[in-house]
Amino acid sequence: MDETKFAIHIHTHYSDGHASHQELVKIAAKAGLTGIITTDHNIWIEGLDGYYGEGRHQTMLLVGEEIHDRTLIPAGNHLLAINARKELAPFGDSPQRLIDQIQRSDGLSFIAHPVEDPLEAFNQAEFSWRNWDVQNFTGIELWNQMSEFKSVTTSRASAVVNAFFPSKMSQGPLERTLALWDELIATRNRPIVAIGGVDAHQFPYKLGPFTIYLYPYLHHFKSVTTHILNPKPLSGSFPDDRNMIIKSLSQGHCFVGYDLPALTDGFNFSVNNDDGQFIMGDEVRIKRGLTFQIRLPQRALCRLIRNGNTIKEWQDRDVCTHITTDPGVYRVEVFIPYKGKLRGWIFSNPIYVWN
Repeated sequence: MDETKFAIHIHTHYSDGHASHQELVKIAAKAGLTGIITTDHNIWIEGLDGYYGEGRHQTMLLVGEEIHDRTLIPAGNHLLAINARKELAPFGDSPQRLIDQIQRSDGLSFIAHPVEDPLEAFNQAEFSWRNWDVQNFTGIELWNQMSEFKSVTTSRASAVVNAFFPSKMSQGPLERTLALWDELIATRNRPIVAIGGVDAHQFPYKLGPFTIYLYPYLHHFKSVTTHILNPKPLSGSFPDDRNMIIKSLSQGHCFVGYDLPALTDGFNFSVNNDDGQFIMGDEVRIKRGLTFQIRLPQRALCRLIRNGNTIKEWQDRDVCTHITTDPGVYRVEVFIPYKGKLRGWIFSNPIYVWN
């Protein structure tokens, strides 16, 4: 499999961000990303998708949209539309119709910051998802970096620390979001793809005669990323490469990595049986026995999760194996020490094992 790395959920100056698409792809190239997916609020910009740069140093730009009902009280129900390639904000008042329209357009739909806390110190509301009766969405945003800011900021003093020293903030997806993901998969009995979202805006802040930017795009692009595994290397043909990446993402052939403490490139979670090898997002039938294999980029704390519960934990290991005959939904969580805390590092999509 060929690994590509994307930052997803990014705002430009077309909504409440502070950079152009062209500026963002340059920053993404500096961060070593394969590409970025922008998602401005209730506006889709046509004609910008493509490769930017020259030769082997091209960066892919995909333009999506973050859609919500502006009249909803309390606010919420933000949905990321990826690859729909048309304006869908008019459907924002009906989450199910919106999801259906995205699906008909061969796009992917991800529930943004499904669980979010208010930022009470600054009278900021939360924008959680409300309508859990919807069907057929592609997945959820497992880790939203700016929503995390609301959860870990408990006072004005902690807000200052988190804003001016963002590398000290991120700890991992909310436990409530992880539990929600496990519950959604169990109750709906189908794959639900998890992605990481930076929710990047790059906020300007006046400090006397100077302007500094809080949570700059470069920080975001070096932190929470979605690594997408493709069946072959990118060809350089944008339409072909886009279609392959979207297909891999829709199948859950991806994992969420926090690349700031250490690069997560090269992580692998797979299972073998008599039919061959299967990767994240695949559905597997039990035949006699299954051997799970986990390979980490470096030694770390690794947990194998089955149906929402930890069934095995390895300390200070970079290769882990587990043999089983039990059906279930298996996924991996990895943690690494960074700046005095144990941080979430890697969160795999599941391998679904059925009888």
